[in-house]
Amino acid sequence: MKKTFLYSLAVLASVSLASCNGDYDDWAQPQHNPQEASAAKYGITFTAGPEAECNMPDEDGVINLVTVNSTDANVAGYTVKDLKVNGEAIKGEAVGNNIQVNATELEKILCSQSKTRASVEHEINVESKVSVNLESGDAVTINTVGTTTGKLKSSPTPTIDENGYYMLGEVNGNNWDATSPVWMKKVSDGVYQLKVTTEKDKNYFKFYEGSKFESGNWDVINTGVLGCEKDGCEDASGIIYYAGDSWGSPQSMVIAGAGTWIVTLDMNNLTYTVGKPILYMAGDANGWATNDYLAGEDGVKFTGYMYLNQNGFKFCTQPEWKGTNYGADFDTAQNAANIVITEPAGYYQVDVDLSERTYTLTPITSIGIIGSASPNGWESDVDMTYVPYNKDTKEVNGYWEVKNITLSAGEIKFRANDDWAISWGGELDNLTTKNGGNITVEAGTYDIKLYAWAEGYAKCVMTKK
Repeated sequence: MKKTFLYSLAVLASVSLASCNGDYDDWAQPQHNPQEASAAKYGITFTAGPEAECNMPDEDGVINLVTVNSTDANVAGYTVKDLKVNGEAIKGEAVGNNIQVNATELEKILCSQSKTRASVEHEINVESKVSVNLESGDAVTINTVGTTTGKLKSSPTPTIDENGYYMLGEVNGNNWDATSPVWMKKVSDGVYQLKVTTEKDKNYFKFYEGSKFESGNWDVINTGVLGCEKDGCEDASGIIYYAGDSWGSPQSMVIAGAGTWIVTLDMNNLTYTVGKPILYMAGDANGWATNDYLAGEDGVKFTGYMYLNQNGFKFCTQPEWKGTNYGADFDTAQNAANIVITEPAGYYQVDVDLSERTYTLTPITSIGIIGSASPNGWESDVDMTYVPYNKDTKEVNGYWEVKNITLSAGEIKFRANDDWAISWGGELDNLTTKNGGNITVEAGTYDIKLYAWAEGYAKCVMTKK
């Protein structure tokens, strides 16, 4: 079916001039405002358009998303007043009985909502509001919102390059040297990472396909370029644009600030993330909030301490699901199943190896206070109690505590399982498990909370009474 081009120029409305005697029509008078009516008055129905279920891309760049019909012969046409796809506004135009949208803009919305450009099927819920144009020339706004559904499969994207991917730009001292690419490491199928260092406030870079590399030849290199939508984008995550992309030309991303970062390129979903060497756990045990940390040094191996149950969780590279998310078997697909442990619910040291696609759980059955200032000295621990996430109050707890403990002047440390294999020491606001020093305390009675999080995040709050 041939479709009319979506975005035609709007016809300018004529303006009536006031007569010489000063008489004029008041535009604000109620009788000049569009009337409103229910859909039933004019027999208006909304149904899924002829292309509400189809595979993209679309040949003429337009999707007939919704069909509007009327049983009233006095209805000559329609004007779109409001259109939303999965709650997000999109521009639409009524052409005949169909509401049309730009195919690329629709696909961008769906991919952004699902955080993937993989060629997968997206279920859509469409809300349409129109006015009807009557044969008399009047326009009547229909106050009924038409709801329809559909399924759209997003466009195919480039296959994963067998030769891998590299970066050029202001990372690791490369400075856009096309003879010395900075190669990324494959950490799982279709997912590549690189530990990078930056020196500037704004550090520009792009990704490139390994098979398109020819030393110093930008004409060849740029046939495999991968970037973002807007040049200079400082977002820590986003959708990848590629050479020949119908969405637009790939632009340079920016890492904001000097330091050490982990850059992840997920070619399964055509997304990228930039962040510190951190992995997050989100699951039923913490209310599906990304507030449990695993830390590492290379972006591949991570360790953290957290409570897990058998109701499922995932690992995430960015908070709030904005990065790459790993489900069962470390699958990064949007619909990947949750990871479900067979071990009993409890507190664990969690070790993850993304390159091996494995995780290891070490049970932590107790954490206690030990030291010269503790009531039991260095001989035995005073056990603490774990306070989990509260599903009723939704408080972000996840700490170990002891109340009304009397300490003498001296030193303490925290350790797990009544053993020194896992222990925390050092500064109260930055505890470490790596040979942390003893903690000096004053004599007194305390409430103590230990947040036994990952390296660089663990801390202790001591409240003296």
